[in-house]
Amino acid sequence: MIKLKNITKIFGKKETQTSVLRGINLHIQKNDFIALMGPSGSGKSTLMNILGALDTPTKGEYLLEDQNISYLDMNQRALIRRYIFGFIFQNFNLLKKTTALDNVQMPLIYQGVSKKERIKRSIEALEVVDLSDRIYYQVNKLSGGQQQRVATARAIVTNPKILFADEPTGNLDSERKTETMELITKLNKQGITVVMVTHEEDMAKYASKIIKIRDGVLC
Repeated sequence: MIKLKNITKIFGKKETQTSVLRGINLHIQKNDFIALMGPSGSGKSTLMNILGALDTPTKGEYLLEDQNISYLDMNQRALIRRYIFGFIFQNFNLLKKTTALDNVQMPLIYQGVSKKERIKRSIEALEVVDLSDRIYYQVNKLSGGQQQRVATARAIVTNPKILFADEPTGNLDSERKTETMELITKLNKQGITVVMVTHEEDMAKYASKIIKIRDGVLC
């Protein structure tokens, strides 16, 4: 599904260049559950941004289903994120003064889906994450774990092929962490490929593969 070939990422001008990724080669297959781990400054966030088409490499090839998307422009990458990828963020990135349903609908609005279909699919996504009794609650009145589930419903409402989760349990207590990981595991078993960044060993154990990065190279 994803192949990275000799991916390099360099930041800064010639005098102050920093090589953050140095020749990354990676193959992610359909239905994989990958945990990407590494210390602060290792390059894992940069690698995640490239995998999620939020950034482009300086050199190398990124093949998505055998198509080279390495150097697509901003609008082309936005289309891939809109229709193929789903994202769960550590800080949830929800609109706090609107309802769970409103938040989950957002990606479908950008896709141009009709209001009736948006509501139907959003309610179904909230049911998947066991929030059918919180559909019309304002997000700021939900617990942290419930907000994470709203964020997960928003990520899956577009039926993405690949789900990117960036420290999805970072702001949760132990019980909510387990709930979140069990939900992500369930989604993976339903056919969604998952790539997760985490620094927590016990969370990484839910993945089928653990990939470690240090100083911009896989180890």
